[in-house]
Amino acid sequence: MSISLTESAAQRIQSFLQNRGKGEGLRLGVRTSGCSGMAYVLEFADIINEEDTVFEDKGVKVIVDGKSIVYLDGTELDFVKEGLNEGFKFNNPNVGSECGCGESFHV
Repeated sequence: MSISLTESAAQRIQSFLQNRGKGEGLRLGVRTSGCSGMAYVLEFADIINEEDTVFEDKGVKVIVDGKSIVYLDGTELDFVKEGLNEGFKFNNPNVGSECGCGESFHV
């Protein structure tokens, strides 16, 4: 099992954590939502729970809960700037289809 970060994503997460002044890392998960069934959830993690799996890449801890790991295994998290827009992009090999707006996916 693995979750990886591009250099751009790692730098952005480190910057957020430094500005915040606390936190164990970034929590990555999925929740039921959207037109295709699942949506990604990103938030800061201040604690690591017993059922969490922790991946460390480029000096950043990515924390994934036990229910989400099956949907996220092999995912690469990137941070991209496209014109005036910027944000995290998920390169998830488990995705079977995505909705037209790109906000949700189906495995």
